[in-house]
Amino acid sequence: RDQAQACRHRAPPMAASLAIAATAFAAPSRPAVGAERAGVQMSGVARNANFGKLQAGYLFPEIGRRRSAYLAANPDANIISLGIGDTTQPVPSHILSGLVAGASKLGTKEGYSGYGAEQGMGPLREKIASALYDGKVDATEVFVSDGSKCDIGRLQMMFGSGVTSAVQDPSYPVYVDTSVIMGQTADMDATSKQYGNIVYMPCNPSNNFFPDLSSTPRADVVYFCSPNNPTGAAASREQLQQLVDWCNKQGSILVFDAAYAPFIRSADVPKSIFEIEGARTCAIEVNSFSKYAGFTGVRLGWTVVPKELVWADGSSVAADFNRIMCTVFNGASNVVQSGAMACLDKDGLAEIQVLIDYYMENAAMLRQTMLDIGLKVHGGTDAPYVFVDLEGKPSWDMFSKILEEAQVVTIPGAGFGPGGEGFLRLSAFAPREACEEAVHAPAHGDEARRGARRVSAARGEGRPPTASRRQRPGDSRRARGRAGRRPDRHTTTG
Repeated sequence: RDQAQACRHRAPPMAASLAIAATAFAAPSRPAVGAERAGVQMSGVARNANFGKLQAGYLFPEIGRRRSAYLAANPDANIISLGIGDTTQPVPSHILSGLVAGASKLGTKEGYSGYGAEQGMGPLREKIASALYDGKVDATEVFVSDGSKCDIGRLQMMFGSGVTSAVQDPSYPVYVDTSVIMGQTADMDATSKQYGNIVYMPCNPSNNFFPDLSSTPRADVVYFCSPNNPTGAAASREQLQQLVDWCNKQGSILVFDAAYAPFIRSADVPKSIFEIEGARTCAIEVNSFSKYAGFTGVRLGWTVVPKELVWADGSSVAADFNRIMCTVFNGASNVVQSGAMACLDKDGLAEIQVLIDYYMENAAMLRQTMLDIGLKVHGGTDAPYVFVDLEGKPSWDMFSKILEEAQVVTIPGAGFGPGGEGFLRLSAFAPREACEEAVHAPAHGDEARRGARRVSAARGEGRPPTASRRQRPGDSRRARGRAGRRPDRHTTTG
């Protein structure tokens, strides 16, 4: 007992030792810089001033917030969502089997794998290069990731704060917002609604949604999405050749967003920028399985950086992007990569085509409905988005009016930049039943307030609704309305 007592005096337990050490080496406590304000302590770290330049919230969470607020005030509402570009159909069986197999391997000693290559599994990189690019890119030029949106952020990290960027106007908000966050821009001009040091390339019906490059100032980095989100416009081969030639002449890097390539139907619209001569010396392509295979929640994308693309000093762009990937990314999920392998074999590609056909049938339905009620529309033929011309009416006002009066969620064009004002974007990613509910507004009763055919009524034109489709046995109007209702959440993509 005496020895034990002596031991306790000589060597305190580990927990006590750690506590003593922590006390000995802890920095002396001090109050936060400045006084306590309203009972909340402030840190002494200055905020990144670039966040102060951002206008309101990111578009899609703002849509979610307004939708949630409407549901809170109207809990019995059955909202039809033609807004966020989030897929709604289940992952097809063969592709799902790849995900299941990838997960199952982790439960075996032989199949378990930990960290993988930051650039992606070699066999998947090879399959992307062969199945989607027909050998036009090398597997070593493919960087597999958790999605194209994330890759745009990583590209911005690589470009740094000293570049100027050009964007289509309107365009997917991530290009502009990441430029602002990176410190590439000046403040937003209150009149033009444009940030300084960003080149806005007008893309609208007057120029067939393709910029006038002859009058466009040079930018270091040019972001171009085709088929385009939000307009649904797809650039022709001739137009993309002009773009590539212009970037090569100007010494610009083109970041080509091909996330909607599988929706292309027109023969003269390329699915990859690397189908264009000269693209390998100026272009980077980002893409994603999100819309291909319903992977919006599964998360997998890729970026292609060709070996020929170099900086002004002759050093490799691909080498720097590889360094970014190795520094801030631990590689895509091995389970998800197994699912992507299934996407790109014969059965998987066939399942993807079925999904694409399903959503494009929705797009055709929405497009035709808008035309039938006398609206001018764009897109919906090579992309799952229909861009509706509001003839000068403010898009956020129309968004609110249609939500309140028709219980339909759309996306205001103004959220995609000043060039989107006066338009609404409709998404074809809703379930078929929701699209049918939207385009076949019942002729009688309270239900008549619902449906995309009510867009014209919401615009104040007073057009009569068309007759409803005949109700199917056991298919109540309320059930059809719920089909388009997604869980209440602030969706951050699409």
